[in-house]
Amino acid sequence: MMTARKSLRDAVESWLTPNRAIPFRVRSLRRTECRRCVRIDARNPTGDVAICFFQHDDGAWHVFPPGPRRVTMGIAWPMHL
Repeated sequence: MMTARKSLRDAVESWLTPNRAIPFRVRSLRRTECRRCVRIDARNPTGDVAICFFQHDDGAWHVFPPGPRRVTMGIAWPMHL
């Protein structure tokens, strides 16, 4: 999996419109639990295409949702001895 930071436009163009000739538009934006999901619609000669992109914690956009956030526990060390 590529971990480089990718903008939403880069993600859309790589999945839906690699030749940049097919117009697309953002149909809906949803924010849940501090995460964003965007639905993109595109028209091409073979038919309409819709795909959802999810923003991950590193800011990159992918077509798969991020994993669930897990509760973590740590140990607090004394500040002075």
